[in-house]
Amino acid sequence: MSSKREPSTPPAIPGLRPVRLLGMGGFADVFCYEQEMPRRLVAVKVLLASSLGPEVRAAFRAEADVMASLSHHPSIVTVLGADVAPDGRPYLVMEYCSRPGLGQRYRTERMSVAEVLRIGVRLASAVETAHRAGVLHRDIKPANVLVTDFGWPALTDFGIAATTAGIALGMSIPWSPPELLAEEPRADERSDVYSLAATVYSLLAGRSPFELPDGPNTAADLVARIERAPLPPIGRPDVPASLEAVLARGMDRDPALRFGSAVALGRALQRVEAELSLPPTPLELREAPAPAARVDTSPGQATRLRPVASVPGDAPADVAPDGVPRAWHEQADA
Repeated sequence: MSSKREPSTPPAIPGLRPVRLLGMGGFADVFCYEQEMPRRLVAVKVLLASSLGPEVRAAFRAEADVMASLSHHPSIVTVLGADVAPDGRPYLVMEYCSRPGLGQRYRTERMSVAEVLRIGVRLASAVETAHRAGVLHRDIKPANVLVTDFGWPALTDFGIAATTAGIALGMSIPWSPPELLAEEPRADERSDVYSLAATVYSLLAGRSPFELPDGPNTAADLVARIERAPLPPIGRPDVPASLEAVLARGMDRDPALRFGSAVALGRALQRVEAELSLPPTPLELREAPAPAARVDTSPGQATRLRPVASVPGDAPADVAPDGVPRAWHEQADA
């Protein structure tokens, strides 16, 4: 978030009362509002008045559509609504995550290996869900992972994904793969795999992967290291070699040598959990549609979504012997 300008004034929005500023960005500010009915706190992302050109408006609407299509996932921030304020500024209403986000936590506290693995698996399922919907995030990093009131990581800020159509603009260099830093940037699912692995690395190391604690860390320095330097060790005795190897593969310079999908990275992290005798973290993925299923597009039905299935480890079965989806049993036992 930028601090080089004064924050904008929160717009008057019917049914919402502004409470405080949450953050500032290049094109928008985020405010906490109290919703009158039902009464609750929400986060409202508001475009700056200086950013109201047609391209930015279209990008903002695309971001709202992308996040709304994915926000049924438990590790993606829920979109509650979007509109244009009376003063002409578009806004996006989202769930309010009151706990400190990962962008704050990884710099200020030593996160346990168990917690980081749990976060990594849950984020892998969120990224995989986006990919299966045809969406690349392109800016996965700790600052874009909020934490819900129940302690779940929640991926947010799909603005780049919604607007670049295959070209990375405004990405965050410390967590970007080499192919996005090239003169002709290119991206596919493996680019998000790299950024996800880099995010997990950062949570363990307390720094971005190629950041030198006592060295120069300009954009040019970071780009040079990302493109040519070997991945530094995390430097924690409690991080097993197997986890270092998983992250090194996820961040390989050659996309062909990385995990081919976010779910593959998630399963590799699950195997590290098993190695450490930790409780397995399920991969929350949508069930495949039944062969004879038809989409009901009648009024009021077009937004129905398929349920989320919990996939423990590599187990492919979705239904328990009693005929009830295993995900329901797992959620009841959690």
